[in-house]
Amino acid sequence: MRTVCCIVALIMAGTVPAAELDFPKRPVRFVVPLPPGGSPDLMARTIAGGLSGVWPHQIVVDNRPGAHHNLAADIVAKSAPDGHTWLLTTDNILAVNPHVEKVPFDPFRDFTPVTQIARILFLLVVHPSVPAKSVQELVTLAKSKPGALNYGSSGNGSPQHLGTAMFMHYAGIQMHHIPYKGAAPAINDLLPGRIQVWIGAANSLLPHIKDGRVRLLAAASSKRSPLLPDALTIAEAGFPGYALDIWLGVSMPAKVPQPIVNKAATDIVKVLSAPEVKARLAPQGVDVVTSSPQAMAQLVREDYARWGKIIKAAGIKGD
Repeated sequence: MRTVCCIVALIMAGTVPAAELDFPKRPVRFVVPLPPGGSPDLMARTIAGGLSGVWPHQIVVDNRPGAHHNLAADIVAKSAPDGHTWLLTTDNILAVNPHVEKVPFDPFRDFTPVTQIARILFLLVVHPSVPAKSVQELVTLAKSKPGALNYGSSGNGSPQHLGTAMFMHYAGIQMHHIPYKGAAPAINDLLPGRIQVWIGAANSLLPHIKDGRVRLLAAASSKRSPLLPDALTIAEAGFPGYALDIWLGVSMPAKVPQPIVNKAATDIVKVLSAPEVKARLAPQGVDVVTSSPQAMAQLVREDYARWGKIIKAAGIKGD
């Protein structure tokens, strides 16, 4: 009886040892807000595969795209707070969407942050028909023909839209926005030149850069990527302060007991810290970055405030 009381006390204090925590009790549903094939899906499956050899139950990846990632988020927000439903969290879900449109959840009250898991490298590219071989040349061209260049995005409020709107603000230029229902159809229009400018995820662009079908101008990240060490950042190219650091994380519904959150965070970090995992993800523009639940909560608060200012200044609204 004394042992049971001690374990209960540890649980309430959030310090129960992992070996004494009966979790998971059944398969964990890992809800991903995008279709299979992209970086979020890749990260979810990497985590699921890594935990399958450690945990007694599987992590089942459930792709639920739709409603600008809000469909998946709503599913998780309304799930039982027992730790068996996870959300592959994008910064769009918690830091951007609430500023752009009405969402069916509260980004702070309805989720429990677990850990950040990655930063995704985004690149600024142009179609080869564009007579610009640097960021400054692109800016000069755009200033000489306001609104003449088309840039694409995967929808209003998407990372591509926000990243380009921020670039236009820093550069003092205007380009014409063409939103698509996803990155794939946008890139399909970029390759033949129907849109000329694109800021998008590296993993979808690297093959086309290598083949010369698009021209790389800069990395959109806050610092240079080891993947493309010779590529300037947009900030280095003349626009200090510009940074599009897109992140991914894991969240659970609100009110999940802290010992469960801590166990999930600890084991996810172990999986992603393996050198072979980092080496496999790096060539796809995925930089493994993990954190404590508290640090992820702080990241959400900071990005919510930062993107709120940018979205308001740019007048960005939902579709």
